[in-house]
Amino acid sequence: ASDSSLNQEDGPQAFLWWLLGIAALTFALLMSARMGIFQETLYQKFGKHSKEALFYNHALPLPGFLLLAPNIYQHAVLFNQSELFQVPVLGLTLPIMWFYLLMNVITQYVCIRGVFILTTECTSLTVTLVVTLRKFVSLIFSILYFQNPFTGWHWLGTAFVFVGTLMYTEVWNSLGPLLARCRSRGLKE
Repeated sequence: ASDSSLNQEDGPQAFLWWLLGIAALTFALLMSARMGIFQETLYQKFGKHSKEALFYNHALPLPGFLLLAPNIYQHAVLFNQSELFQVPVLGLTLPIMWFYLLMNVITQYVCIRGVFILTTECTSLTVTLVVTLRKFVSLIFSILYFQNPFTGWHWLGTAFVFVGTLMYTEVWNSLGPLLARCRSRGLKE
């Protein structure tokens, strides 16, 4: 009887955790959009300095990592215990987890540098759209690479991403005159 009561309570609890996750993602998206608008305002007032913005966005939070120092140390020890790996081009041998971390840092730097350059050239809404599309492509890649099922929720999300992108790029407005021209050509022939 205790197992069935756990399963009955697990459904609502799992749903509440799901709602909390959705709320956290929504909050993060709204804060990201707000930061984009703030950056846009700063760039208009003080000039477009993407490298400076990138530096301050990453240097100022560094003292906060002191709160996680024991955990970081613990993981550094675990990284040191991972199997050795020889870096192909350099011939350097290091624990594979350090190699993975290094590659992650490099790819993240390239990505975030591109986003900060994009913020100097485009509106914050365009940047948010591009970043959302990048996250979508990463999700699709992850689903394919790890061979996870592509559910109805994924299809619904895909539809929202594409419809939102088409709405933002105003494809609907440009299709009207194009269809009208096609119809008029069809009537003339």
